[in-house]
Amino acid sequence: MADTELKVIVKAKELAVHSFKLTSNCNRYPKKYRHSLVDKIQIKSLEIYETLFEANRINNVTDKRQRCETITRAITYCDELLFFIELSMNLGLLADHSASYWSKITSDVKYMAIAWRSKEKKRLNIGCVLYFLCLAPRQHQQ
Repeated sequence: MADTELKVIVKAKELAVHSFKLTSNCNRYPKKYRHSLVDKIQIKSLEIYETLFEANRINNVTDKRQRCETITRAITYCDELLFFIELSMNLGLLADHSASYWSKITSDVKYMAIAWRSKEKKRLNIGCVLYFLCLAPRQHQQ
């Protein structure tokens, strides 16, 4: 299955698994953080995957703008997760090496999503140019 999926989606799955493994450890995240920080981290890691998966399902011919907006939402979720990781480190819940590795996975997903969005925007711009070159003149002739 992974052979046919976008690399960014595969990486987002890895991020979600890693996030759940770290936050499920009660020695690392005590109960007092369970319903505040842990829930937010787990939900955010799933939202990153879900949003990228959703973006991939959006028709890239008819709904290019919506696809770009959905990818942008996933990028924002990555930034939010990076904040939660930083907060965890500042609270002493994560060692530097754990936070660094987790941040790297999150950043990898973020920058892969940014690259994907850039390609989609180029397609969107090319589509707009082609529209104005090919279709717009026909409308003025009628």
